[in-house]
Amino acid sequence: MNIIDNNIYVIFGASGDLTKRKLVPALYSLFVQNQLPENFVLLGVSRSEFGDKEFRRIMKSSINEFMEINDGTMIDDFVNKLFYKTINFNEIDSYKNLKEKIIELRTNHKINGNTIFYLSTPPSLYGIIPQNLAAVGLNSQDDGWKRIIIEKPFGYDLKTALILKDQLLKDWTEEQIFRIDHYLGKETVQNLLVTRFANGIFEPLWNRNYINHIEITSAESIGVEKRGGYYESSGALRDMVQNHLLQVVGLIAMESPSSLEPIAIRNEILKVFQSFHPIQKEDIKNIAIRGQYLASKIKGAHIPGYREEEGVKPESVTETYAALKFYIDNWRWGGVPFYIRAGKRLPTRVTEVVIHFKPTPHVLFSKNAVWQSGNQLVIRIQPDEGILLKFGMKTPGTGFDVQNVNMDFHYSDLSNQRIPSAYERLLHDIMKGDATLFARTEEVLEAWKFLAPVIDCWKNDKDVPLYGYPAGTWGPDNADVLIEGKTMTWRYPCKNLSDDGLYCEL
Repeated sequence: MNIIDNNIYVIFGASGDLTKRKLVPALYSLFVQNQLPENFVLLGVSRSEFGDKEFRRIMKSSINEFMEINDGTMIDDFVNKLFYKTINFNEIDSYKNLKEKIIELRTNHKINGNTIFYLSTPPSLYGIIPQNLAAVGLNSQDDGWKRIIIEKPFGYDLKTALILKDQLLKDWTEEQIFRIDHYLGKETVQNLLVTRFANGIFEPLWNRNYINHIEITSAESIGVEKRGGYYESSGALRDMVQNHLLQVVGLIAMESPSSLEPIAIRNEILKVFQSFHPIQKEDIKNIAIRGQYLASKIKGAHIPGYREEEGVKPESVTETYAALKFYIDNWRWGGVPFYIRAGKRLPTRVTEVVIHFKPTPHVLFSKNAVWQSGNQLVIRIQPDEGILLKFGMKTPGTGFDVQNVNMDFHYSDLSNQRIPSAYERLLHDIMKGDATLFARTEEVLEAWKFLAPVIDCWKNDKDVPLYGYPAGTWGPDNADVLIEGKTMTWRYPCKNLSDDGLYCEL
């Protein structure tokens, strides 16, 4: 067990859904496993008017509903470590009162100045809260470390990301800032490093000489639900591609780090981002596809289109589907296309990476079209985490007919080992001060810089098509033209929801 410094965990926006559904249940899981420090206090902060007793009641109910570990015997012990403070995020006097509350908790619970500030708030407060904390000295590390955690989005575009960077770095050091991306807390994402660099059979093949193309999919079967107002200002490109999926690209494409120290790993990821081939305005229509889901019937039920959702403008051109083709300009990946797609109201919820290896140079079994596409390594990130290798095998009997067979591994097969949730892992890393799985300033800016031409084009060029696709299908048919080659297409792990059944392969 890692020894964690005693600390106070301050959650801004403690009355919100993220705190109830993810943060407090994850911290309780750590508590049950004895992975929190002996002297630990959680202070919830928000505008809502209630006290410690009411906050504890709400959080106890949330733990019972969203518990990530099947053990409710220690809930009362845990919630007794929870406290609450009402605050006005914009008033400096509220932060003076907050500082007094923190000092009181430190004294009563024998905790030094080690403090974590988690911003589970709207992005509009990401610049205000850190500035006000610093104004009352709560960023000072004279009496212990101070860390601030920011949820995505890290800006709305390159311009706003630069503004946010200046606001944060005015009063906080880069080492104090943890930009949390829950995708990077998933076991399979972290296992990308082990898969690549701990296995001699993969790393020699992990380059332009043996890989034809790489495909990354993030599909959601749900729509925007009641988040139409937020999604109108975001869209699939900002919501998924700019942060989650480009971070996955970084892990797939990076060179071997010199060590497992956070700075070594993050340096290699940054080099990947800096090597993205710049997107030219004249190429955007050919390498970027946007779509929006339309009303459909799924298993007899009417599914509204995006423009029918609550909070969405009737004439909205916000994309609920984005697909992108791009290249990485370095020695390892020169000429290898990367394909990313993300969308809502697709047939299923799945996030996966597919490594498409090149076909053999001499196709002895050319009569069998099934096997002309080459081997695939499928790395499933969610929901059924695992790894699948697809290769050709002779069909029993006379002749040399070839069929696809699978060699697969599921994390669920490890029945004696529990897989921690993404937030559980990341919250624990924050307490340890391990920044490996957190994006740093340069990465965020490079990602925005890379996508800026597409964002600007989709915003300002009315001639760029927005393709409709029926809810429950795999997005616009036009996205298929991104992937070149007569036998190449996106991998479709599931059939459309409009079909009789739904079967997902891993």
